[in-house]
Amino acid sequence: MTTLINTDLVLLDANLGTDTTSVIRNLAELIAETGRASAVEGLFADALAREQKTATGVPGGIAIPHCRSEAVLEPTLAMARLNPSVDFGAKDGPADIIFFIAAPAGADNAHLKLLSKLARSLIKKDFTAALRAATTPAEIVALVDEALADKPKVAAAPAAAAPAAVDTPTTRQKRIVAVTACPTGIAHTYMAADSLVLAAQEAGVDLQVETQGSGAVTPLDPAVIAAADAVIFAVDVDVRGKERFAGKPVINAPVKRGIDEPAKMIQEALAAADNPNAHRVPHFGAEETADQKAQSSGESLGAKIKKVLLTGVSYMIPFVAGGGLLIALGFLLGGYDVTDVAKDVVLKNSLFNLPDGGLMIYLGAVAFTIGNLSMSFLVPALAGYIAFGIADRPGIAPGFTAGAIAVFMGAGFLGGLVGGILAGLAAYWIGSWKVPRWLRGLMPVVIIPLLGSIIASGAMLLFLGAPIAALSNGLNSWLTGMTGTSAVILGMILGLMMCFDLGGPVNKVAYAFAVAGLGTGTALNQAPWEIMATVMAAGMVPPLALALATVLDKKRFSLAERENGKAAWLLGASFISEGAIPFAAADPLRVIPATMVGGAITGAMTMGFHVTSQAPHGGIFVFFAIGNVGMFILSIVVGTIVSALGVVALKRWAVRKPVDSLATAQPASQGN
Repeated sequence: MTTLINTDLVLLDANLGTDTTSVIRNLAELIAETGRASAVEGLFADALAREQKTATGVPGGIAIPHCRSEAVLEPTLAMARLNPSVDFGAKDGPADIIFFIAAPAGADNAHLKLLSKLARSLIKKDFTAALRAATTPAEIVALVDEALADKPKVAAAPAAAAPAAVDTPTTRQKRIVAVTACPTGIAHTYMAADSLVLAAQEAGVDLQVETQGSGAVTPLDPAVIAAADAVIFAVDVDVRGKERFAGKPVINAPVKRGIDEPAKMIQEALAAADNPNAHRVPHFGAEETADQKAQSSGESLGAKIKKVLLTGVSYMIPFVAGGGLLIALGFLLGGYDVTDVAKDVVLKNSLFNLPDGGLMIYLGAVAFTIGNLSMSFLVPALAGYIAFGIADRPGIAPGFTAGAIAVFMGAGFLGGLVGGILAGLAAYWIGSWKVPRWLRGLMPVVIIPLLGSIIASGAMLLFLGAPIAALSNGLNSWLTGMTGTSAVILGMILGLMMCFDLGGPVNKVAYAFAVAGLGTGTALNQAPWEIMATVMAAGMVPPLALALATVLDKKRFSLAERENGKAAWLLGASFISEGAIPFAAADPLRVIPATMVGGAITGAMTMGFHVTSQAPHGGIFVFFAIGNVGMFILSIVVGTIVSALGVVALKRWAVRKPVDSLATAQPASQGN
């Protein structure tokens, strides 16, 4: 078994900066210097991304930044005792004991168990006191090795002694089951489990916990679940097998609350057990509504709405990508007139009975017909999967139906948004009804789809469809009717949006607007195709610019970034904006502004030169679907060069605030 920690990985009374970013970067550098990570930037970016999801500070002045990363070569612990302390988000103040847990992306169960065992030890006051009293790195290593050698002590709390032999609902000990899980599955999962068990012991409650971590999961006994009075979900991810807990009163919270406030969660679970109106785990296949997910992850309503809308967009995109490329291929093979003859050609001809014009016309008509039918699912898929994001599977059928009504009414993209939300809310509401047990099996497959479709689609037909159609048509006419200076301004706005968050919500809004109008373009009205070209060209700029920047000034980039730059050439050429994310994550304040400038220039140029694209994706590889392809390429080249020079300039002259290096932070006696 590889040694997880040694004296070279310990810093005592070190100044690693005044914020979490500085501490994590310094510890990532330490791990890389000892040969346990291939690239500082890769490890740093993964650990910082994990920290931004959920703060890793826990009560007692402890913090456990951690991640699984492709950059990690072997499972590693780096420990620092800080002076001064740094705020890692714990409620009781800053942390002075930091354990950086770095696991390889494919770490085996044995190593993951050791890492989780260390995390569990950190809630023990005698262990943390010994860490603070240690005077040498060797003492720290010995303490950690001892903690890892012990058998884990987490188990179900023993039942309190009961003097009476009779076990009635009013006299027996309360029973609670819990599930803990965090995104990484290394530290918080097990610390929350231990904290809840200790709090339950103090409260005289029988608690059994299922830890759904990175290693093997031992499920709770079904009999234990059946006998439980309430359930605690301390999780940041979906609970596996939630249907096992159907009907039980439930307390949902982020996993970190299980560490910070375990006693309060136990009391809330006890109160829920005695409350007939308490929130319960849903019966129908463990479907979880948006409201429930928001409770379990601590998200705000606005964040949840954003996630639901992005769910719809993400499921819609494959219909658009495949359909759009097939339509473009149809135009390439059959010419622009294929739109007028495609239906007749496909229905009245075959490979053995070719139409006038021969094989190319026939194949073009077939490609156009398939693509056009695929594009017709755009709005229904958007609405269906928005409803899915709110009410899970029972919302899909009402959502698709409401989306089809939006198309029928001419309400378009906006109608799909409204119809999907209505369908999802209706399905969620109906699913919350308390019905007899014999009717529960029919709810998700018959009752919810039927009533949800009637409510959402009826509202669209009777009240909302026509006004939304008028609004949608007016908005599209205004945007697609922009010419001259106005069109250039629209191109700049779309370019800025595409480069702002590199595949995030703002980027997806611009992309969704473009693909929603793609099917309305014609030879006489090419404005929707111009918007599509603008969005695609601007989205190609960030990865191409960063790839170029790593060539222009290699010294400003780490080895990992230079390797990412090689891959970014292909990603950018394919219109995959996410290829720039590793660079933006490591240095957002200099990378993102520079790419936004180049994206705005590219967007303005493509609109100004009336570049068109009948394909929604593919980048330079769908050149056959690009109109005025020369100016398309020129616009991308200009934006790429501007962004690359901007990144290099900012990295040279907009220097970060210096932080203490490891050389000054580490005591001289350590010799490293």
